Amino acid sequence: MAAVEAGRARSRRGMAATAGSPRLPAWCGPLRGLLLAVLAAGSCQGNSVERKIYIPLNKTAPCVRLLNATHQIGCQSSISGDTGVIHVVEKEEDLNWVLADGPHPPYMILLDGNLFNRKVLMQLKGTSRVSGLAVSIAKPNPPQGFSPGLKCPNDGFGVYSKDYGPQYAHCNTTVWNPLGSGISYEDFDFPIFLLEDANETQVIKQCYQDHNVPRDGSGPEYPLCAMQLFSHMHAVTSTVTCMRRNSIQNTFSINPETVCDPLLDYNVWSTLQPINSSGKVDREKEVIIVATRIDSHSFFWNIAPGAESAVSSFVTHLAAAEALHKASDVHLLQRNVMFTFFQGETFDYIGSSRMVYDMEKDKFPLRLDNIHSFVELNQVALRNGSVLWMHTDPISWMNESVQTQVRNLLDILSDSSVGANVTLREVGYSQPLPPSSFQRFLRARHIPGVVLTDHQAAFQNRYYQSMYDTPENIRMQYPEGLSPEETLEYVTDTAKSLAEVATVVARALYRLAGGANNTSAIQADPKTVTRMLYGFLIKMNNSWFQSIIKPDLKGILGDVPQHYVAVSSPVNTTYLVQYVLANLTGTVVNLTKEECMNPDKAPNTEKELYDYAWVQGSLEPNSTTRVPYCVRSTVHLTKALSPAFELRQWGSTEYSTWTESRWKEIRARIFLVASKELEIITLVVGIAILVFSLLATHFINAKADVLFSIPRDPGAVAY
Repeated sequence: MAAVEAGRARSRRGMAATAGSPRLPAWCGPLRGLLLAVLAAGSCQGNSVERKIYIPLNKTAPCVRLLNATHQIGCQSSISGDTGVIHVVEKEEDLNWVLADGPHPPYMILLDGNLFNRKVLMQLKGTSRVSGLAVSIAKPNPPQGFSPGLKCPNDGFGVYSKDYGPQYAHCNTTVWNPLGSGISYEDFDFPIFLLEDANETQVIKQCYQDHNVPRDGSGPEYPLCAMQLFSHMHAVTSTVTCMRRNSIQNTFSINPETVCDPLLDYNVWSTLQPINSSGKVDREKEVIIVATRIDSHSFFWNIAPGAESAVSSFVTHLAAAEALHKASDVHLLQRNVMFTFFQGETFDYIGSSRMVYDMEKDKFPLRLDNIHSFVELNQVALRNGSVLWMHTDPISWMNESVQTQVRNLLDILSDSSVGANVTLREVGYSQPLPPSSFQRFLRARHIPGVVLTDHQAAFQNRYYQSMYDTPENIRMQYPEGLSPEETLEYVTDTAKSLAEVATVVARALYRLAGGANNTSAIQADPKTVTRMLYGFLIKMNNSWFQSIIKPDLKGILGDVPQHYVAVSSPVNTTYLVQYVLANLTGTVVNLTKEECMNPDKAPNTEKELYDYAWVQGSLEPNSTTRVPYCVRSTVHLTKALSPAFELRQWGSTEYSTWTESRWKEIRARIFLVASKELEIITLVVGIAILVFSLLATHFINAKADVLFSIPRDPGAVAY
């Protein structure tokens, strides 16, 4: 897993992956006891006996345990790992061998990705004949769709409840994610791993073909190919239980051992006109909030591409921010605009609930009273034709003053789309808001707002919160034969489409903020959008991202981007959104490195209004030397940790309570296993050799004076 967050979490938990040969020795099995030492000294000689016996699977992603106020979800192995004989399941009929017919349970199933669904998993759950599951990725993506998330995402933590729009609570009128199977929210007592490398999958299948395929309807003969998965989790039951154990450990133990950590990170925000980030905005000042989420999720840990569910919206948001900042009269606008990127929204609105909490407790520069209106970008990449849907809250619509403001907001958005290849349509006033950060603000106050999506009712996204929500899902296509640099710069149709949405949003924000000039000059740049899509979905370690980050952060640029919120913060997505936003909306200033890193040492820096960053810069032509520079921006980070942990209310139903279990190691390997009879024989022979060795040693020791006496020199004469 390339993401830096994954590396940090692995390091923190001691996650280990063993390097080894990709060949499986057909003659070397897991013989135990003394015979193993004999073999090590003989035919299995080498740098490592383990390398001769085991083939490690280095590119895997585990299902791990998460917990909330009431229960635990996810997967785990036993403390010493779970082992089973491999059986390949490529069609449902193959399950019969595992569940009933096979003579060598427990089995470790290699499951075809197209069969990874709720029906199959529920059959495997609860049977002692299954010790674990390794899932291969389906290619192409399952045509019927695949979403392991819930049919009603974040149910119970939005605005609709028994006290507010009870008819809309629990997705009573609209099921937003009809393909949601909910398997991500089930608890499995065996390990489940994703095989990310097709070559490793093929090695497992070859081992299975060589040793485990049933012959003529009867079971295969030993040795058999087996797999062992390690993913034991330390936390159990619920967040309440694990956090209480953490608290007890921290109170009474000299060396406390933490068993779980809250999901946390940072929200990214900036303003069109600078504000004092450590002060308070005047009550009469009005601010328009533009919001989106930057995290995603899937069944497997740190596998969260989130192309449609997150990336499409926050890339559009970033492009709109750049377009609006380029307007010549933004400093004269009557209202300010705040660009907000929330982390942890997948897990019951962690980021947005924290910002609302901070606003209510005067821990944020803005108050809820400062909010003029709210515009949220949700899933926007899979438009049907050119249509983009505007969702509003039917309950607050009944308030006459709010209704007037919402009507004005809808009209401005619709007018801003004239002449663009985007058609904005109203959903209607009888349908609730889709899952969105805006709902958390509505829980606190009636705020005029709209959520923009590509779906009128149910999601267009057939791979919501899954490993298949990839660039292919949002129709990103590149010509063959392009170099990485050419791919970075190639403007795809998806980039053009999202740039059109960003243009409409930027123009609408300009008018909402009080702008009176013609908006035709406000235009999002498709080239910027295509760079962002490439960086956030295909390859983070590219020349553009390298040029806009600080030198000490270059380690965050992994190859394959993932957007899981995690427990180590900030994660790479947060850092990159921060520096992309600074690059697109900030200003290059003439400061030295020392002055940029310590603005107090330079005159007129107004450090209470601006953030300064010394970034790497681009490479000089035909050189390995970079030209660094200083960027001044209004970009800031604020904590995205659920208020439940601030308040120590671990059983809260008001705020998110999600935690992630800690673990010691995550690894997988395959090997040949001998029959029980051979293992017993090996053990008996080993014990016999040991007893014989002890007896021989005792005899030799007892007769040492005879066996090892030094004979006298026959030439010596005694007198």
